[in-house]
Amino acid sequence: MQKIDKILIGIAFSPNLKPNIFEAVRLANMFNAELVGVHVGNKNEQKVVALEKLLNEADALQKPFNAIWQGGKPVDVILQTCTKQNIDLLILGAIQQENLFKYYVGSIARKITRKAPCSVLLLIKPSVERVICKHIIVNGLKDLKTEETIKTSIFISKKLNCKKLTIVEEIKQEEIHVEVNDDRSLRKVNIVKERIKNREDRRVKNILKDVDCDSLSINTQSIFGKRGYSIGHYAKVKRADLLIMNAPTKLGLLDRIFPHDLEYILSELPTDVLIVK
Repeated sequence: MQKIDKILIGIAFSPNLKPNIFEAVRLANMFNAELVGVHVGNKNEQKVVALEKLLNEADALQKPFNAIWQGGKPVDVILQTCTKQNIDLLILGAIQQENLFKYYVGSIARKITRKAPCSVLLLIKPSVERVICKHIIVNGLKDLKTEETIKTSIFISKKLNCKKLTIVEEIKQEEIHVEVNDDRSLRKVNIVKERIKNREDRRVKNILKDVDCDSLSINTQSIFGKRGYSIGHYAKVKRADLLIMNAPTKLGLLDRIFPHDLEYILSELPTDVLIVK
């Protein structure tokens, strides 16, 4: 994801349509990408006029906008459009099922994130006026996908002109292998934690050694706890503007079981979340 040429936004005629469109237009221009919009539902003149009006109010797009209108189930239509249009980044705000006064974020995000062929950006606080991105948090856990996710976070930070990036190393509590029952064991636990922290810091520094990140302030933070929950809580406490995570790994027959780390985050999105494929 070192390049984003095509962005897809799900268009729901909900109260958040205007800020969602404005955010998508800004991102398309920042990445010099083509913006595609897909509406799951019937096409009529009222909707077309409303969409055109919002696009005229937003910043002028550097590349032409392409609107797709298609009936069907939201998840199926969005996934099919991602594949057919060769989308690099899918933006999801509020998704409305046609003719129902109900909006879906969590449930649809879970299904789409499992199967999406591209990266997914979940917007929970879209804004008509641009809100400057000041702090991005990215997972730094030991995983085959983490190196690419960290490099993507640096690429994204530069495009958004964000100067602060924190790489959070989530460490399972079980790695300590020491039970605390007195001062001596407590000291031993602290020593073990420090060793693990130093090990993780070295691993992350090794990833960064060949990456151009001079314009960024990059910090590392080790967190001991349940994966997903810990980084989500940290992002919320630090009031991060964007949380970047690895995409779930396909597990064959077990792929239907959504990985617990993202399950925690999707159940209560702490901020805007980018899931990198």
